Amino acid sequence: MDISSYIDYTLLKSTSTEREIIDLCREAKRHNFYAVCINSAYVALAKQLLTNSNVKICTVVGFPLGAMSTAAKVYEAKQAIDDGADEIEMVMNLGFLKSKNYVSVLKDIIDVRLTTKKTPLKVILEISELNKNEIIKACEICLDAQIDYIKTSSGFSKSGATLTATKIIKKTVRDAVKIQVAGDIKDMETSIKFVEAGVHRVGLSAVAKTPPRAVRIVS
Repeated sequence: MDISSYIDYTLLKSTSTEREIIDLCREAKRHNFYAVCINSAYVALAKQLLTNSNVKICTVVGFPLGAMSTAAKVYEAKQAIDDGADEIEMVMNLGFLKSKNYVSVLKDIIDVRLTTKKTPLKVILEISELNKNEIIKACEICLDAQIDYIKTSSGFSKSGATLTATKIIKKTVRDAVKIQVAGDIKDMETSIKFVEAGVHRVGLSAVAKTPPRAVRIVS
């Protein structure tokens, strides 16, 4: 099994330049990564750069806070798909979750799910802001919404993915929803640890001067 096929090569900084996006896409093609993950303003550019390659384009909506209106998330998702996005990541509304307004959390996700249709949808939980019971409840809502992936973190909170939280998510969703980890992951060695723990995708932060080394692991 090639670890490269698990990697979303990620660059979501607000200061990301066109040159950095070009370099990101070039490195993703070079290492045969599964996808690039970028802000939606650059989806059309990435589409041009990745034509005739197998690298997918993933983008984010309601990012990084998740506190935008559902209508805003829906519009952003639709526009991103029109621009060429292959996958959509949305951030869960944590304020609704912590208010125990679970119906609104579910509706927020379902409305985006109805918009993405067959385009894979990931929901970012932001585990650093949640306790164990909240992580479990968030996962249960994601199961009800029939999304494709649960993602641990945005990479813009106080910490990112942990093996402990990943195991909680895995125990809750079992094989019904795929799992992606992200946040504070900057090397292949860390990525391998999560893949060996059973995750399906890894968001690997782009490091311009230190291109990642493709590594093969035995399943």
